[in-house]
Amino acid sequence: MSSGKWNRTSEGLDRLDEQILWELYRDARLPNAELARRLHVAPSTTLTRLRALRQSGAYRSAHARVDLAAVGLPIQAVIAVRLRAEGRGHALEFERRIIRQPAVIDLFYIGGAEDFLVHVACTSTAQLRDFVTFQLSMDPSVASTQTHIVFDHLVGADHRDPTPNGFEETRRPLS
Repeated sequence: MSSGKWNRTSEGLDRLDEQILWELYRDARLPNAELARRLHVAPSTTLTRLRALRQSGAYRSAHARVDLAAVGLPIQAVIAVRLRAEGRGHALEFERRIIRQPAVIDLFYIGGAEDFLVHVACTSTAQLRDFVTFQLSMDPSVASTQTHIVFDHLVGADHRDPTPNGFEETRRPLS
């Protein structure tokens, strides 16, 4: 739609699409009927829109947030990894190898002094030490690592007031 209540954003999504995505970002388990009620549209509308959002790739998947300690992984860490200058040409190989390691939750390829941030969950500090030693530090392309233990992990969407303009508010200038 090019006019009216659901104007398109520069990304090709209209406001209703973004509101659907925002609600599901906050709670991916939200039933379609409740989603439609919150957005004041028919359930068939949200169902059709969500199908189109999946096909376009804007809505890629829904994930469960698991209490890692409850499944025997009470130690989390974020490890900053710097590659050697000569190893940077192997960054993609490093990325593909590390993301497949069982302890790895997330991997971020970043700009700045470090090249990667690796979020891991482990059974113990000994397992974390072994991961850093054998999977990271012994890699010939790795220059250095710095391990940061995670004391608490908060998810922003869980702590923001419900708003129909979630992504719009996020894009606003901060000043």
